[in-house]
Amino acid sequence: MTNITDQIKEKIDIAEFLKEYIQLTPAGRNFKALCPFHKESNPSFVISPDRQTWYCFGGCNDGGDIFKFLMKFENLEFYEALKILAEKAGVDFRRNPNTAADYKQFGILYDINNSAKDFFRKNFTKESGQYLLSRGLTKDTIMEFEVGFAPPGSDNLLRYLVSLGFTAQDIERAGLVFKTDRGTYWDRFRQRIMFPIFNSFGKTVGFTGRIFETGEVDPKIAKYINSPETPIFNKSRLLYGLHKSKNEIRKQDTALLVEGQMDVLMSYQDGVKNVVASSGTALGNDQLKTLRRLSSQLILSFDSDEAGQLAAERSIDLALAQDFLVSILKVPGEKDPADFIKAQPGIISQLIKESKPVRHFYFNRYLSPQVITSEADRKNNIRHILTKIKGIFSRVEQAVWLKELSNIAGIREEVLYEELEKVVAKKVDSFSRSAEPMPVAQPESWSRRDFLAQRVIDLGGAVPENFKFQFSDQLALKASLENSNLDPEKKEEELAILIRQLKIEDLKDKRQLLQITIAQAEKQGDEESIITALKEFDTLNKEFYNITNGKNS
Repeated sequence: MTNITDQIKEKIDIAEFLKEYIQLTPAGRNFKALCPFHKESNPSFVISPDRQTWYCFGGCNDGGDIFKFLMKFENLEFYEALKILAEKAGVDFRRNPNTAADYKQFGILYDINNSAKDFFRKNFTKESGQYLLSRGLTKDTIMEFEVGFAPPGSDNLLRYLVSLGFTAQDIERAGLVFKTDRGTYWDRFRQRIMFPIFNSFGKTVGFTGRIFETGEVDPKIAKYINSPETPIFNKSRLLYGLHKSKNEIRKQDTALLVEGQMDVLMSYQDGVKNVVASSGTALGNDQLKTLRRLSSQLILSFDSDEAGQLAAERSIDLALAQDFLVSILKVPGEKDPADFIKAQPGIISQLIKESKPVRHFYFNRYLSPQVITSEADRKNNIRHILTKIKGIFSRVEQAVWLKELSNIAGIREEVLYEELEKVVAKKVDSFSRSAEPMPVAQPESWSRRDFLAQRVIDLGGAVPENFKFQFSDQLALKASLENSNLDPEKKEEELAILIRQLKIEDLKDKRQLLQITIAQAEKQGDEESIITALKEFDTLNKEFYNITNGKNS
């Protein structure tokens, strides 16, 4: 039986799939592109449709198949990538004996969460709807983002899911119930407005529940609770709203990052379609790497209190290290975007256009007259800003910051550059800078025939079946990249010479084999075999003479 991954690769062309993510340029029989996994200006990323593989010869020096690309680009585990690609290829992985165990372990969690989403939507009440309408949401937005309601009661959801055939143990693994000390199961979400959390492909992986009480709310009860970490729900990797906004983020080359679900819903409803949220968790590198593959610019909105500004600093530093151009959205009146949009719909888009580069945020925060009360403050705060500049990935962006810092602080740029060299940057993950490609070793055992065949493949030519050999995929892809700009006429001319030389090498090999055959037949006294071999040898000699003298190609 064919492995399910092979079935998927047979049905999905890797080049066509990758075109949904990156721009490809033909390179002979292959394609090349700017690597989506590191910053570069010249393409070093090569895709081979024949081999269904890709390889980066730049800063990554890494490659793989369609599964590895999807896992790396979308921050997915293998099973998640398998599920997505199987659906795209029309392959039923649930009944495949090779993946049935994986489905029981992981896939069933998607089904449970999706069924829970349907349950919450069916139980959406008039009162919860009126509350969301009072917050400014429209019925269309509520429907589009599939907001629901978890009814009161200890096990309503549990009983519903069990009636569909799911076990309590799997429902617990999905994070929707918890086990009490008595050994019974209780619903995790009760009497709450439910916001489904989707992965970037629109699959339900978890929930955020907002408390909804008609009377006085107990201060000990958390306003928001999230699904716990599960095999399919990792808060540090997910961004709320990305399944809706990723195409617009890519189109605008800009992502607006807000803090909560309501901020996303109200912004999206108000026409800002490139918005996502970290859903109350600290913004992490995995989330930024996902956004960086879609855009180069990031606009941040954060609370104006000290805690919000400290959280913003960490996010800014991470984003600058990922080579984002970062701006700050300042909402008037110290409101969050959701409340501001409700009060003044249609204005947020203009505020986004007026958002200021993030260096202004730092300069105001650390160098304003209200902050600087002594020369010691001035020195320390300038050095603090220099640590921020040190962590910026882009040298050009560093220069812009230093020039403006020089004007504000009244210190010459060259002095700031000298001081910058002494500063130790805070450790944050960043893009890997392009490195020299690692050399790909060529097999020492290759014959002249092998190198000729490799060169034909390098130029995008087809090697006749009887000339094929086992060569390096990396070598073929690397040569495809290097030779993609050759003149077409010169390429065809070189291919003709190479094919002719391959035929000569083939004739030499055949003559050598016949010489061995003749010698063995003479030892055995086999006259009939000697005569047959000599006739073949004579035919080969004539063919060899003709092709070497240009009389036969």
